[in-house]
Amino acid sequence: MKRLIFLGPPGVGKGTQAKKLSERYGLRQISTGDILREAVQQATPLGIQARSYLQSGKLVPDEVVINIIGESLKRADSHLGAGYILDGFPRTVLQAEALEKMLKQNRVSLDKVLSFSLNETELIPRLSGRRSCPSCHAIYHTEFNPPKKAGQCDRCQAALTLREDDKPETVRERLKVYRRETAPLLDYYRQKGLLADVDAAGSMEDVLKRVQQAIGDLPAVQKV
Repeated sequence: MKRLIFLGPPGVGKGTQAKKLSERYGLRQISTGDILREAVQQATPLGIQARSYLQSGKLVPDEVVINIIGESLKRADSHLGAGYILDGFPRTVLQAEALEKMLKQNRVSLDKVLSFSLNETELIPRLSGRRSCPSCHAIYHTEFNPPKKAGQCDRCQAALTLREDDKPETVRERLKVYRRETAPLLDYYRQKGLLADVDAAGSMEDVLKRVQQAIGDLPAVQKV
């Protein structure tokens, strides 16, 4: 069972690669962003707390995120499977330390932490061209992964939207926040011998090959 963390600035392609691994190897993708946005959409107590932070491009408070992830990890580790990918968590050293405590309580450990990197001049266009489905949470891009019908989700035909946190002015703020508060995680996991650097430039398949090299062999899901 593989337990992985994907780190990197917004727009670098962590979610796309996590989805590919999930489909190919049966790894469960645990995306903090999707969980938080769903809570915001449903106006849960958590969502109400998180809304203002997401809209301004700032990080949601650690205690809120940690509580969400803690429950997700308990469910993931209680079921047999190939493992899981934490996409978007941890984002701070404090969250990383909390995660380590949670894993120890579950008597498990991390296998690898992948750090995706890409030139910042490519990140802003990647994010500002992204469109998401508010219904099924599918992600598209106006240039790299457009829907079959402009502005409409291929899966459920809902109208696609530009998320508040994908607008260019918010993206710039998100990148500043990442550099300031998330980058120290690289040193944290490098010191533990868990960090692997992944160049996120190039095609989706090129990056996937680099990811596979970093994490080692995994049995593919058998299709029936």
